[in-house]
Amino acid sequence: MRVFFIVITLLSAIITVVLAVLPLYKLAFIPAIASLVFGFIAFYLSNKKQLPKHSIKLAFLLTILALGLTTYKSIFSTSEVGNTEELEQKEKQSEEEAIEELDDLELDELEL
Repeated sequence: MRVFFIVITLLSAIITVVLAVLPLYKLAFIPAIASLVFGFIAFYLSNKKQLPKHSIKLAFLLTILALGLTTYKSIFSTSEVGNTEELEQKEKQSEEEAIEELDDLELDELEL
């Protein structure tokens, strides 16, 4: 049972680290909480039987680092919306160009 909790703890810690680095960093809190819960269960079982706890400490370290990175990104990253007027002008310009090209193609076809 202890080994099962250690494996689940390590897997969720690794998933936490991966999600913390990706743009979906806000989802990293879910496996981080799971990793901490399973880690505490594994730590309790290891203490009860006086078995080594090195892998559990590694999982805690990975989880804490990923939580720190995720929290940092949540606080300091901002979502900026660009100037939408420029995008609208470019869109209108590309529509006009497409219409002109379409008219040119129709005229070419009529001449044939």
